[in-house]
Amino acid sequence: MKGIKVSCIVVLFALFILPSLVHASKPKRPHVLFVICDDLNSHVSPFGYALIQTPALKRLAAEGLTFHRSYCQYPVCGPSRASLLSSLYPESSGVLNNKLDIRKTRPGTVSLPQRLKENGYWTASVGKIFHSPRHQQGDVAWNEQIMFQNDELPLVAKARKLFEAKHGSVEDRKNRKMWKAHRKTLSAQTRGESQPGYGPTQLQDDQHKDGKNVLQIVKWLNEKSYGDKPFFIACGIQKPHVPFLAPKKYFDRYQLADLRFQLSPANDWEDIPEFAMVKRFQSFGFELGKENDALRREYTQAYHACISYIDAQLGLLFDSLKLRGLWDDTIVIFTSDHGYHLGEHFMWGKVTLFEECARVPLIVRVPGMTKPGSITKALIEHVDFYPTLLELCGLENSRDLQGISFVPILKNPSLKGKQATYTVVSRGEKLGRSIRTQKWRYAEWGAPNLSELYDLEKDPNEYTNLAKDSNHRVQLRKMQGLLQAVRKRATQHK
Repeated sequence: MKGIKVSCIVVLFALFILPSLVHASKPKRPHVLFVICDDLNSHVSPFGYALIQTPALKRLAAEGLTFHRSYCQYPVCGPSRASLLSSLYPESSGVLNNKLDIRKTRPGTVSLPQRLKENGYWTASVGKIFHSPRHQQGDVAWNEQIMFQNDELPLVAKARKLFEAKHGSVEDRKNRKMWKAHRKTLSAQTRGESQPGYGPTQLQDDQHKDGKNVLQIVKWLNEKSYGDKPFFIACGIQKPHVPFLAPKKYFDRYQLADLRFQLSPANDWEDIPEFAMVKRFQSFGFELGKENDALRREYTQAYHACISYIDAQLGLLFDSLKLRGLWDDTIVIFTSDHGYHLGEHFMWGKVTLFEECARVPLIVRVPGMTKPGSITKALIEHVDFYPTLLELCGLENSRDLQGISFVPILKNPSLKGKQATYTVVSRGEKLGRSIRTQKWRYAEWGAPNLSELYDLEKDPNEYTNLAKDSNHRVQLRKMQGLLQAVRKRATQHK
């Protein structure tokens, strides 16, 4: 009888008391995990390039909604992040380069993490969320904020001190060549004279900063550092930003001969305004209009290895959420600050208005809202993230925000979203401005006669500029008018 009573008590506890305790421990508002990568090309993101091995992100996509037409407002780290975290277009935020700080260009602006913290969220970040350490907003925005470095970098610094103690300054011409040779044995970051570093490292996953970032978040989750509050945790993933470094095992996944990429026409730039070009390709070791197949394969392999490396780290993070029973209470957002050229239009890096730079990958999973494995071609922008999260977290929107919540799209992916997205980039004292509709992209480089017009349905790679084609004059005027209307909205301070 005694055993039966104990069994009954256990059953009653399991059926009635335990569920109530679990329910009581759930936050009144959802948790949020926000993952933002640096320089992730949407053409080779998990949903756009089958050769890259990204099992964790594919699992996330299988449980959430994948956006194929999400756009940044400025294809450079600082302005893009300022725009995303403030819901202000660059011309309104005043942040038009990596040096400017929104706290000085537009004092009093309340960032997304600050707004959430002020409304009861425990906010924490690892890695690069705002552009640099001097742009971080400290206790105003974060309960916890940490930025790690690769273990490799202190070793190189230490080696330099030892070298200089023995040979003298590495800046001396007689020592420079010898130091560079020695440095290459220590760090793949320094490979090449003028080229960005790339190559496998001798480090383990958790010795790279992105591995450290994820393990720190796992620690916060395990220790329940957020207490009884809902959390907003921002995970800044540094890769695949240059230098393209990752542990060797990720390079081994990609054989150089197996890599695939589309070649641009040799005369691609004959019909494009010169202002559209940025000459970063030269620092990568390339020439305009000329393919360097061997070097392109090496860079592409390294870039892919970096993506597989960060995917492995994110897999640990997602598994930790599930292990702690937090998965079904947590909104997960995965995106990038902007896109990146990997040889398209012979360009390398960022700072252009082509699709490769302006478009960013985005996967969103909202428990109970997003349909597993769904896809949308709705047009949205980085400025829309802030109001979207406010709505998802049950907080009131602000009139200061220029973005529009895309919660309706999360509920119904068949919606078309915005009429046009807007992306700008500096060229000296001038701005290049671009809009993207469902079918067209139009850009101006300081004047209507320096323009680009592409039919993205017929020409998705943007090889044929139709701006001077007499058969498209009506469409050209229509896009010019739309650009002016969008620009007016984007520069309107609220």
